[in-house]
Amino acid sequence: MEMKQFRNISTLIFDFGGVIVNLDLPQCIQNLKNLGLGDVEKYLSNFGQSGFFLKWESGELTIEEFRTEIRKLTSNELTDKQIDDAWCSFLTDIPVEKIEVLKLLRNKYKLLLLSNTNPLHIQVSAAGEFAKYGGTMNDFFDKCYLSYEMGLIKPNANIFEALLKDAGVRAEECLFIDDGPKNIETASKLGFQTRLVKQEDDLSFLLSL
Repeated sequence: MEMKQFRNISTLIFDFGGVIVNLDLPQCIQNLKNLGLGDVEKYLSNFGQSGFFLKWESGELTIEEFRTEIRKLTSNELTDKQIDDAWCSFLTDIPVEKIEVLKLLRNKYKLLLLSNTNPLHIQVSAAGEFAKYGGTMNDFFDKCYLSYEMGLIKPNANIFEALLKDAGVRAEECLFIDDGPKNIETASKLGFQTRLVKQEDDLSFLLSL
C-alpha cells in the first residue's frame, strides 16, 4: 500500500472495531439467529447499525432496554447471559502486535479512541481483552470518546468536532485511523489527516511516521 505523507502530527485517533479489536460479524449474526432472531442482519454491518441497534450505540438505550428490544425479535425465552454472549461475539480479540504498537506510540503522541460502540462491547468485550494485557482501555489511550456516552455517531461531523473541542487539538495535527470509508470521508473534509485500514492490516506503519 502506498504510504501517504503525514505532516506535523501530535495526535493519533483510532477507531476501535476493525482497527484495534478484530470483528466477526457473521459469527455474531449466526449466534443471534440461533436465539431465534430471524432477520437481524438487516440491522447490522461492520461499518454501522440501524434500527434499535443504532439507538443502542447513540446512548438512547440502556443495557436492559437493549435486551428488551432483542427479546421482541424472537418468541424464545432468552436469559440476559444468552443475549449478552451472542452480542459480544461480534468482537473477538486484540492482537498482541497492536497492543505493542500502542505502547510504543504513547511515548510520542497523544492517543485517542473514537468509536461507535455500546455498553456491552466496552464493559464486557473490550474490558476482557485489555485485561489480558494487564490493564484497562484507559491505560492504552489518553482518552476514549465513545458514541453511546457522547450521544453522537460517526460519520456525523459533530462527533469529530466534539472530540477536537474536548481534546484541545486541531484537526490538521491529528491522524485519524478507521476502517469505515464514510468516517474517513467526513474526517478528511474537516481537515484531519486520515488513513483507511482493513482489519488484517497491522499498525506498525505508525512507528515510522
